[in-house]
Order: sequence, then C-alpha cells, then structure tokens
Amino acid sequence: MAELITNIGGLRMKNPVMTASGTYGYGEEFADFIDISKIGGIIVKGTTIAHREGNPYPRMAETPSGMLNAVGLQNKGVDYFIDNIYPRIKDIDTNMIVNVSGSTIDDYVATAEKINALDKIPAIELNISCPNVKQGGMAFGTDCKSAQSVVEAVRKVYGKTLIVKLSPNVTNIAEIALAVEAGGADSVSLINTLMGMAINAEKRKPVLSTVTGGLSGACVKPIALRMVWQVAKAVKVPVIGLGGISSATDAIEFLLAGATAVEIGTANFIDPTITIKVAEGINEYLDRHGFKSVSEIVGALEC
Repeated sequence: MAELITNIGGLRMKNPVMTASGTYGYGEEFADFIDISKIGGIIVKGTTIAHREGNPYPRMAETPSGMLNAVGLQNKGVDYFIDNIYPRIKDIDTNMIVNVSGSTIDDYVATAEKINALDKIPAIELNISCPNVKQGGMAFGTDCKSAQSVVEAVRKVYGKTLIVKLSPNVTNIAEIALAVEAGGADSVSLINTLMGMAINAEKRKPVLSTVTGGLSGACVKPIALRMVWQVAKAVKVPVIGLGGISSATDAIEFLLAGATAVEIGTANFIDPTITIKVAEGINEYLDRHGFKSVSEIVGALEC
C-alpha cells in the first residue's frame, strides 16, 4: 500500500481526506455508517462566539447537480461547544477541527482564543466568507486588506494550525490567498460556496427565504478545480481543495492540481460512506500507477 500520511502545517493526518464544515455535523452523526477515525480530519460545523438561530425556512434547495443552502451558521455558540460538544468528540481518533465564523474581527479572535485552550482540537478553519458588519456587510474574504487583517488578529491568539477558508466570490482568488498567507495562515482551503439563487416560477417567488444562498455540489467542481490550481501556484502554504468532490477520481484531480488534501462536503448527504471510499480509491490509484506516497501526485499535473 502507498503512504497516505499527509501534513498540513503542523497537522499530521493519516490520509488526505477531510470532511467539509456544515456537512458532517460533529462527526458523531456518521459513526453508525463508518469508522470515523479512518478519516484524515473532521471539520465540525461553523462555530461563532454567540448562539445563532440561523435563517428562516426554507433555507435549502436542490438544484441540477448541486444544492443551495442559506442555513446561516446556526449553532449554540462556542461556550456551548466547549461545555457540551467537546467532551463527546475530544477522544475520537482523528483530527477534530473547528470551523470558526464571525461578524467582526473581535468575534473571530474571541472564538479562536477559546478554542486554542482545547487540547484535543489541533486546528481551526477560519471562515472568512462572513459579512463584516463594521464594513457595510462586505465579506472579510472578498478584500485583501480585510482578509489579511482578520487572519493577523487571530494569529496573535491562536498557536495551532490555522487554516483559512477562501470565498470564490472574488475576481482574483490568488490575491486573497497571498494576503492570508502574509497574515500568518498555515494553510488555505477552497472553495467555499458560490453565490446562487433559485426561483419558483409558478409562484414567482424565490425558493430560499434569503433569496440567495451558497451553491455547492458536483456543479461547482470545474470552478473549484481551476481556483485550487491558481492558488497552489501562487502560495507556499499547503492548499486544501474542496468543491464538488464525489469520487476518488475527483479527489485525485484536486491533488494533481496542487491540493495537499481535500474536503468532501455535499456528497456526504448522498453517501455517508464516501470519505472512506475516496481514501481507498486514492490508495488504489497510487498503487496502480506505481506511486509510493500521495505526496508524489500533489501538483503533478502536466500542462
């Protein structure tokens, strides 16, 4: 068997397959289907400084080859996570990573600082696609200066592996990646969802209560793949690729484009065993082509 061990900064994973935030709960929900300790890393749902109810229903809609969501980061806040969720998941034998979201830089910093104190959480994924309420609602991740500022602030209080999740809703994603790298990110993950909408023609109304939402699923894969390739060529930190991965072949394409690891999101709703199948499929591919380690195919695209 080929070597699947993967390193993201100081984070050592048994294989390069992770789960995407918001699609895997806290990991426990999938334990009846697979041995979740066999996943390289589990990124739990978005966590904020305070309790959030999320957006009104309807907030999810199926689209051709994908789905729209406008859940709105529903969660009970970081203190609830620390007191109630962390004790249940801290001994799962894989990397349990917390996705951190916020509306101000102070929110991000306060949440990251609290999670920094948790021994069994080796990394956070900073979701900078959130609207900055102090700058008119513009997402932190759509402006280089804003993106770098929030990463720099979190870096001062967070001493473990810092992954920054990038928004695709920008003109030049490589510029944003370089900005967060300069701010102290250990890794970047991309892409977050694309902005989209769905309309009920008979009712002449939007399907989602928020009108627009985040598009994910197989339909976004070509865009995600292109952006991963662009970012991997621009930065020196490891890149984690996600967006429409639903098979081992999809994951391998992201690795060839320059991703060191991948996250699987929407496909978990279709097949709760997909993460294990993808990890096994990557291993089979490496053996079939005579590679001894998964690192040998990272960025190995021949253009």
